[in-house]
Amino acid sequence: MPEIRVLIVDDDPLVRSALSHFVSRDPEIQVIGEAASGLEAIAFTERDVPDVIMMDVQMPEMNGIEATAAIAERWPEIRILAVTTLEGSDTVLPMLSAGASGYMLKDSSAESIVAAVREVYKGASSLSPRIASMLIKHVRATEATGADRTDPLLPLTDRESELLNRLAEGMSNAEIAHALIVSEGTVKAHLGSIMSKWHVRDRVQIIVTAARAGLVEFR
Repeated sequence: MPEIRVLIVDDDPLVRSALSHFVSRDPEIQVIGEAASGLEAIAFTERDVPDVIMMDVQMPEMNGIEATAAIAERWPEIRILAVTTLEGSDTVLPMLSAGASGYMLKDSSAESIVAAVREVYKGASSLSPRIASMLIKHVRATEATGADRTDPLLPLTDRESELLNRLAEGMSNAEIAHALIVSEGTVKAHLGSIMSKWHVRDRVQIIVTAARAGLVEFR
């Protein structure tokens, strides 16, 4: 029986249909509704609260950034995954700051987007590889590097460093597990260890912290 209830928000009906089609193929995901704008998304959520909202950014009436901020404030338990064509820092950073747990590009594979839905549902964050690279580049260009830190980061183990590099490439937990030939549980344990050492809350903050310290490079 499906356990992940998803609302798809996009002003293009063809995109909504395509996303609904391949997301619904996962037996644990149920698309419970569609909306064409941020206002419609909020109205729908007032009637039936989804677990995950797949949110476009550029829409009429109310864009995805505004809608994400409003929904995150009223329903903090809902996980929001941006699914859009926009990949500039002027869009990605405000969307993540508004409360999105992940950011995927529409040209990502169906498997990657479904994996991202699962990741954010579980409380993790998920970024397309190009978005992870852009985020690292932005942080490195605008914020202090490790040489300027007054609070040195606790060192990572070799395995944690290897995992960090995969994370910076935009890999999901499942993809990291496959690449490192370990279980997803092991990946989660290593991520939890990094978060604990660095006092951060999610995968996005791990990337940002590592970029500030000069531990990862954009590709």
